[in-house]
Amino acid sequence: MKRAVIAIVFFVAAAFAVAAAQSGGGATSSPASTPGGPVARTADGHPDLSGVWWPGSDLTVRPLAPSPAPASAPAAPAAAPRPRPSFASLYQPWALEKAKTLSDKDDPSLHCISAAFGTLNVSLYGMGVVGQIVQTPKFVVMLTETYHGFRLVPTDGRKHRDDVPPSLRGDSVARWDGDTLVVDTTNFTDTNWMAAEGLVSFHSDALHIVERYRRVDANTLEVEATVEDPKVLTRPWVVPKQTLRLAPFDQIMEVACTGTATAALMDAASKTNYGKK
Repeated sequence: MKRAVIAIVFFVAAAFAVAAAQSGGGATSSPASTPGGPVARTADGHPDLSGVWWPGSDLTVRPLAPSPAPASAPAAPAAAPRPRPSFASLYQPWALEKAKTLSDKDDPSLHCISAAFGTLNVSLYGMGVVGQIVQTPKFVVMLTETYHGFRLVPTDGRKHRDDVPPSLRGDSVARWDGDTLVVDTTNFTDTNWMAAEGLVSFHSDALHIVERYRRVDANTLEVEATVEDPKVLTRPWVVPKQTLRLAPFDQIMEVACTGTATAALMDAASKTNYGKK
């Protein structure tokens, strides 16, 4: 089953995909799909965001280097991808220096610690490639397959809680701006990274994320996000808009993490020049 393969090669697949998501352009790439029908609405009239969302297909684990083209058919030079700012590219000078001291072996995810945002620039995915939304009259519940990740997002007008300690995924509240759900998240701990798979992306406890979710049609969900961290960034990071597709299955599965499962990854990451040329 393809989804079982996703679970097995999760760390590898996401590592390849993040480069494309961050440097190649706007939305995470997905195959063309037929536009969906009208957006379902809940009893209170708001769009129903419920469903399992993913990039549009299973991730393909690509080789580290492309195969050379046949001599009889030389390939035309490929256009250089248009660079886009990433979280770490906006580090203040002191943070850039700190980042140089960190590598794969320092990745908190090797200790089963979830990321604050998402390796593919989608917080709903977390460190995976699939997420699920369950919408109720008072909450939007966001579930990720990796590390039992979840967020309970109140939509009834309440403010951020002041009676809870900082957490790995922060404290979220939401409001509706027309048909767009605006999610505001604060109160993060600084013990995890923004992403995983060795992508150095530490943040501070001043991290603040605002996301906008809009269901374009029955099969399409657009997500935008702006990330602020005045302690480590020179300016806010505007995350490239991501386009998510409704998956052909209605339940996510478990991608668990234990010290035993990550022991080999930790050992490999500790080796000099691991995975690099």
